[in-house]
Amino acid sequence: MWNIQDIITNIGILDIIDIVIVAYAFYKLYTLIKETRAEQLVKGIVVLLVATKASEVLQLHVVNWILKNTMTVGLIALLIVFQPELRRALEYIGRTKFIIRSSSEFENESIDKSIEEIVEALYSLSRQKIGALIVIERETGLGDIIQTGTIVEGKITRQLLINIFIPNTPLHDGAVIVKGSKIKAAGCFLPLTENKNLNKELGTRHRAGIGISERSDCISLMVSEETGYISMAKSGKIYRNISKEYIKDVLSKLLKQEVEGKGIFKKGGLFK
Repeated sequence: MWNIQDIITNIGILDIIDIVIVAYAFYKLYTLIKETRAEQLVKGIVVLLVATKASEVLQLHVVNWILKNTMTVGLIALLIVFQPELRRALEYIGRTKFIIRSSSEFENESIDKSIEEIVEALYSLSRQKIGALIVIERETGLGDIIQTGTIVEGKITRQLLINIFIPNTPLHDGAVIVKGSKIKAAGCFLPLTENKNLNKELGTRHRAGIGISERSDCISLMVSEETGYISMAKSGKIYRNISKEYIKDVLSKLLKQEVEGKGIFKKGGLFK
């Protein structure tokens, strides 16, 4: 009891900062693995750690030896098992804005005009029940995805977007990648989500849109050819049958936020 009081009495401002940083790091780690298979793996690791300590206290030498060796070998296995989550964490760190930016893909074009063209194209396709998948690149580059399709390098217009997704045309089957004020490529292949808890009604197009949003900070917009509903995927979560006003509001906030170049202690920086 005296030791605890002594620690509390001697705690300083640097110790508080240290604790806050560690707490924040664990919180962000939890948000990264929440509702993924990694969450269950972490629970399993905690159980093994508790069991290892319990076997040591109870002097169960054989059990303790097995558990300790399992944990040692398990560290290597964890790097393999957690590979997707580790990549997401590193990408998150890479997207952190430690300095203020002064340039953007959107600076030479009207963001509102680009958003208007995308949204109008989506709702035109929705009325005709023509399936579509548009991915808007943000901080994380999608160069590897762009290479899987056909380079377009065209200005964003509703006419071009609609024409790309018309059935039986060469580029209709795949995703369109939008970067800045340009349609970079069409007919691109996307990774499918590994989330097993999604609604069974969601088809390949929606699962691809969710999948790419899990691996980057992009925004995916999907049109269902069965219902005509428009959905949005961001950070691995899908928002279905959303309104035109909602899409415009979300895109406007996120894309204009990037142009403004937020700093480390502002929204969009490290503490986003």
